[in-house]
Amino acid sequence: MTTRIAVVTGANRGIGFEICRQLAKQGVHVILTSRDEAKGQLAAARLRKEGATLNYHQLDVTDVESIRRFALHLEEDFDGIVDILVNNAGIMIDPKGSRALDSSVQIYRDTLETNVYGPLLMCQALVPMMRKRNYGRIVNLASRLGQLSDMGTGTPAYRVSKTALNVLTRMLAQELQGTNILVNSLCPGWVKTDMGGPGASRTVEEGADTAVFLATLPDGGPSGQFFRDRQPIPW
Repeated sequence: MTTRIAVVTGANRGIGFEICRQLAKQGVHVILTSRDEAKGQLAAARLRKEGATLNYHQLDVTDVESIRRFALHLEEDFDGIVDILVNNAGIMIDPKGSRALDSSVQIYRDTLETNVYGPLLMCQALVPMMRKRNYGRIVNLASRLGQLSDMGTGTPAYRVSKTALNVLTRMLAQELQGTNILVNSLCPGWVKTDMGGPGASRTVEEGADTAVFLATLPDGGPSGQFFRDRQPIPW
């Protein structure tokens, strides 16, 4: 069986790190990426000690030139082969207690730059490689906070960004129909990470599980859907 190659963004800690760990345990060759190279190299070294087969590459998903260099790296060192893209990198920088009516537009701009434009740019760079082999699994880390069916208030920029990421998921799935490139998003739940905090109800292992499930879907699997705990949920 051909070894799959997976790219995971923002993977030096938290859910992204755990996604790398779980994919590696399934025999996937992981390319762990992060904006901070020193932290990323340390994370990669930790997983290698556990027996994971992986590479590290610095990547800033808000920097077009960084993405171009990364795509060139894939072409040169991996023969342009990438099977799985997990768009995990994300930020939540809304001030505590922030509400839409008194929020700063700059917070929205900065949040969208990472949480929406980053995944879009990554897909634009890597989908052509997937098309060549008629295989791909794209997984977008969204959130229940972006779920229109249960929309509330608070952290408005983050909510807008995750709703937009779900829209992007639907559009890409439509554009890639019939290509065996499946595109889905998921809500990992409230996870004990630097973002979720120590009071969160779920472990990183639980938070990463559905992402790994979607990253390894069989041919003919679902596309253009929103998942939690491996089950489709309303948008």
